[in-house]
Amino acid sequence: MHDLAIRGGTIVDGTGKERYTGDVAIDHGRLTQVGGKAGAARRDIDASGHLVTPGWVDIHTHYDGQATWDPVLAPSSWHGSTTVMFGNCGVGFAPVRPQDRDRVIDLMEGVEDIPGATLRAGLPWNWESFPQFLDALDGLPRTIDIGAQLPHHPLRVYVMGERAVRHERATADDIAAMRDLAEEALRAGAFGFTTSRTESHRTTRGEQVPGRYAGEDELLALGGVLGKVGHGVFGMLSDFEDEATEFDWITRLGKTAGRPIWFLLTDRLSDPQRWQRLMQGTRRVRESGVSLTAQIAGRPVGLILGLTTSLSPFAAKPSFAQLNGLPHEERVARLQDPALRQRILDEPFSETLLEIIPPVQRPMATRWDRMYLLGDPPNYEPEEADSIAAMAARAGQTPQAFCYDYLVGDGGRRMLFFPITNYVHGDHGVVHSMLTDPATLLGLSDGGAHCGLICDSSVPTFMLTHWVRDRTRGPRLPLEWVVKRQTSETADFFGLNDRGRLAPGLKADINVIDFDRLRLHAPELVHDLPAAGKRLVQHVDGYKAILVAGVPIFENGVETGARPGRLVRAGQH
Repeated sequence: MHDLAIRGGTIVDGTGKERYTGDVAIDHGRLTQVGGKAGAARRDIDASGHLVTPGWVDIHTHYDGQATWDPVLAPSSWHGSTTVMFGNCGVGFAPVRPQDRDRVIDLMEGVEDIPGATLRAGLPWNWESFPQFLDALDGLPRTIDIGAQLPHHPLRVYVMGERAVRHERATADDIAAMRDLAEEALRAGAFGFTTSRTESHRTTRGEQVPGRYAGEDELLALGGVLGKVGHGVFGMLSDFEDEATEFDWITRLGKTAGRPIWFLLTDRLSDPQRWQRLMQGTRRVRESGVSLTAQIAGRPVGLILGLTTSLSPFAAKPSFAQLNGLPHEERVARLQDPALRQRILDEPFSETLLEIIPPVQRPMATRWDRMYLLGDPPNYEPEEADSIAAMAARAGQTPQAFCYDYLVGDGGRRMLFFPITNYVHGDHGVVHSMLTDPATLLGLSDGGAHCGLICDSSVPTFMLTHWVRDRTRGPRLPLEWVVKRQTSETADFFGLNDRGRLAPGLKADINVIDFDRLRLHAPELVHDLPAAGKRLVQHVDGYKAILVAGVPIFENGVETGARPGRLVRAGQH
């Protein structure tokens, strides 16, 4: 008698193998049969006409804080992600001394747009070291599995204090201390080490993050710990200001440490050829025997702009900014005043206010041809005719006036989509090229981050709805290939060899999907974080069942209340 049987589904097993029909049997949280006709079970799930896939393994989230108070980790769990990895981009909450807690909160708020008030109210701070942080995570009930990486910025502050914030060069003693702490974290179960070397990552005060200018000696030493321990990956976001120099030290790190390395890759409006140069550099490094991979997004990284979100196209207008902090209804009422409307439309952008906005986001103030209405279901590959500029022209208005009136209407709750990367040419051609390159890895959902600006934790669902089923502006992608990209490939990269495939003996993390009904809803803003913090969430239809370790955690979109998830430690799963 099996514990549970999923019967008659179309099995897409995560290996890229062609789909087939059969049963899946589960016992004690593991798969015991995949395909064929399973015997009797204590519970059956009818999957006739449905897809049966492994649960998604999402390797790029920022649930570092939320995982300390929230067992569910929605929206990622709503979208079939059964394992999520955080500690990305060099930001996180361990190791940390009590006197530096506000500093690392400021880092996370500035870099990842997670409300500082929420973090101050929600974080229990029952840890100081990274192993203690893992132990704190390990002691909480949870719905899905989580894994953590060691972030560079809090590590540097922990060792160097104010000198790290002033971007001083690490001494030999500093580097030795960071190496020891990195080894301690990896042996406790960290899946790797991450850092950030980009101008766009700043604190809420506009300061560069502590590891922004870390020397090659520091990075090579910390990366070398991965080779010593024998597990973990090295990840980073870099501006590649000197591309040859950056690829040189990456190559040296790969050869000495012998561990995989990844960096985040998107196209850029200011340099449309950059992504191609970086892919060419990646291939050269790989040809030298180094495991270097570009981690990419499955769609444009787009800001959700509006009067309720963290930014609007008018955020740098002084008269508009003066209304910040007012209750929403009062703010909307003030914005409906014709005199104030005209003043906001006429006045220039404030250079001081523009400076607060990261450089990659500033074009939202002028690029009306790359700003679109956000529909329901949302269209993430809109055409130029659907832009604010085009609609304004048809209406006989300026783009500013058309946009202002649209946002102020309907109670001020309308939203716009403004792709800031991966949409230079106005379609998904670049994303398709990246996705189909064997030197890339699918990630960058950023679940848990950019709470009031971006909602990309739905990307695993989007990969099926858009790339497999619905795309009309270019080629689609095979179902089996897309499932493999976000299951076995992501799991294998981080050494999670007990999941990511449907095969006997592996962990029974499973999605049962009504593919024809699979549908993304428009993002919506809610205030359900600690201290009434706001975040964008995105609901979905079409997941008949989501299972973790053989236990249904959602059925027909409704949470079951089961808590089979756990902290996964590298080298111990």
